[in-house]
Order: sequence, then structure tokens, then C-alpha cells
Amino acid sequence: MTTADAGSWQAGEDDPRGPVGKAFRLSAADSLSLGNAVCGFLAVCVLAYSAIQQLTVADGKFTPTPSYFATAIVLLLIGATCDLFDGLVARRFRASAMGAELDNLADVISFGFAPAFMVVIWGVGAPPSVPFIAVVTAAAAVLVAGVVRLARFACVKTKSGDFMGLPIPMGAMTVISIVLLFQPSIWALFAVLGVAWLMVSRIEYPKPKGQLAAVVLGWIMVNVAFLTFWVAWPEGGDLPIKIGASMQIALVAAIPLRMLFYKRELRKEAERIGN
Repeated sequence: MTTADAGSWQAGEDDPRGPVGKAFRLSAADSLSLGNAVCGFLAVCVLAYSAIQQLTVADGKFTPTPSYFATAIVLLLIGATCDLFDGLVARRFRASAMGAELDNLADVISFGFAPAFMVVIWGVGAPPSVPFIAVVTAAAAVLVAGVVRLARFACVKTKSGDFMGLPIPMGAMTVISIVLLFQPSIWALFAVLGVAWLMVSRIEYPKPKGQLAAVVLGWIMVNVAFLTFWVAWPEGGDLPIKIGASMQIALVAAIPLRMLFYKRELRKEAERIGN
């Protein structure tokens, strides 16, 4: 090995040496990102435990237990709350050098892998008319779309400052809403694929800032309340959770239409001024 080769293995002057520097310490915002990741991991654990328990007790027959699904969804909603606040905390106090990367990695776990795994668990009890490979394909599409969505978010910025494509937390909640509202079927899987497409589309979604952020937080709290009622009082029926899931799907469908009409109005206004 030559001296030049040996030098190539040595750390450069700009590489960190010795103890980890202050720039690489976790900030308060990073703690929220890690909390988001832990919530996603726990949601997967709850779903896996539900499947194992059901298969053990029911002699190989699996029927998803609503209480376990609700627990997993509450964990993901808590993760979404952490994700909503980590950016606000980072701007208010400080962000570490790892902040953006930690946020994206946590989102992959909570809003990419966890909902994809939920689709698989949901599809285990599908009728014979729904091939399991189709369920796995739809679940994989959710995961892949989420990863691509996050990678594009890190590289591409829109002129308006809005999100390009359905934000991954909203995409995850919409997939979960489909799972809650419908039995496994080909049409439900097409709806899941549609959500995956929205995440990688060029449709712009407004960023939750100011009053909109407060509305998003309130919406998360309402969903948590619906889920808590659903689990605590099962005799009350599925109506509360169905209302919440239906509103989520309606919201995701309405925003692109609203943005389309808004941009059309802007173009008309620009043409009017130009003439």
C-alpha cells in the first residue's frame, strides 16, 4: 500500500474527530422524530401480535381484531402528531444536522412500512376472489410510493412552497381509512393503489401552517377520540370510526379539486390582467 493509498483511508480535515460534536447531538425536534419512529414500530408490533394470537387460538383462521387495529392506528396518530410538531419545534428552538434525515427515516417506518403491513394483515382474511399476491402488491405500492415521496420531498421544492403529491402522513391515514371502511376486495385494493399514486403525483397539497396546522392537529385529536370511543364502547357500533374514515377520504379527494379550481382562477385572473 502506497502512502497515497494510506492517506485515502484517513479522515479528512472536515471529518468529525474524537467525541461527537455539538452539531450531532439530538435536539428536542429529533426526540419527536424518534418518538414518531417508535410509534410506527409499536404499531407494527401490535398488528403482528394480533395476527400471531389469532392464528394460535383460531386454528389457522385469521380475523383481524378491531381493538388491535384501533390501538395500532392510535399509535400512528400519535406518531403523526410528533411529525407535525417536530418541524415547529425545530424552527422555534434549533435543529440538529441530522434533523431532516431523522424525520424522513421515521416517516418511512410510521407512514410507509406500518400502513403497508396493516394492508397485509387486513388482506390475510380476504376471500378467494382476492389473490394474496394482489394484497402484497398494493401494500408494496404504498411502501414504495412513500419512500419515493420522501426522497422527492428532500430534493424538489415547489415554487408555491406547497407539497408536491399527497404528504405521506395523510396518505397513510387514507390507506388506514380504506382498511377500516371496506372488506378486502379488488376495488378496495384499487383504492389503496390510488392513494399510492396520489403520493407520487404532481398534485399540490397545501402545507399545514398557522391556522391550517391547528386544524390538522384538531383533526388528529378528533380521530383519536373516535377510535377511543370505538374501543371503549364496542356496543356503540362502528359508526364513529366510519364517520372519521369517510371524512379523511373525502378530505384527501377534495383538496386536489380545490387546488385545481384555485389555480384555474389564478390563470383566469392573470389572463384578465394581461388583456
